[in-house]
This record gives sequence, C-alpha cells and structure tokens, in this order.
Amino acid sequence: MAIAKEVEETLKAEKVECEVKVASAHRDPDKLRKLVMESDAQVFVAIAGLSAALPGFIASITDKPVVGVPVSVKLGGLDALLSMVQTPAGVPVATVGIDNGKNAAYLASRILKLQESKVS
Repeated sequence: MAIAKEVEETLKAEKVECEVKVASAHRDPDKLRKLVMESDAQVFVAIAGLSAALPGFIASITDKPVVGVPVSVKLGGLDALLSMVQTPAGVPVATVGIDNGKNAAYLASRILKLQESKVS
C-alpha cells in the first residue's frame, strides 16, 4: 500500500483524479475483471510483486494503457520486473523501475496529457 499511496499522492500533485482499488489476478480474477471492465479509468497503474501477473492480466482484458510497478517482495523485485517486461505480444505493459510508484504516476499523467491534447 505504500507504493499505491506514492502513486496516489503524485497523481494528485499532477492534478489527476485517481482511485485505488485492491484486487488479485490469482485470488479473485472475477472481481478484477469486473473492476477493469466497469472502470472509467483511462490508464491503469498495476502494482504487483512475485509473479506479478496483475498488469498483464489487466492488459489482456482492456485496450487502455497499463503501467506496471514491480515490487521488491522476493529476489529484490527482479522476478516481478522480468514478469512484467516479458508479457506476450498484444498484451503490452509499460513497466517502471522496482518500487517506483512516482514514475508510474508521472507516466500515467503524461499518457493522459497526450489524450487531452488530441481533444483540444
């Protein structure tokens, strides 16, 4: 939750609305699928450790951008990092550094600003 808090605070400083939800791709995939499908979010930031399936799972069910944040739970976070950067073709996940919630928030903010500039 510390990384989620960092993402949330950074997005708020960037004047980006956000909402934190907790769900597991392994423990409750139905809940996660429902959260993603019913969400109005334009970008998802997925924070995960160990096998780090969360961002890839989200990317597999939406065309919206997904930013993955690997967490240093085991192996210094390398297991999570490698899992996120090795998603299969057609299931892209933009991945930031291990435990780097701030960069995830900044990347999400930049993606949203690109979308806004298309509307203007």
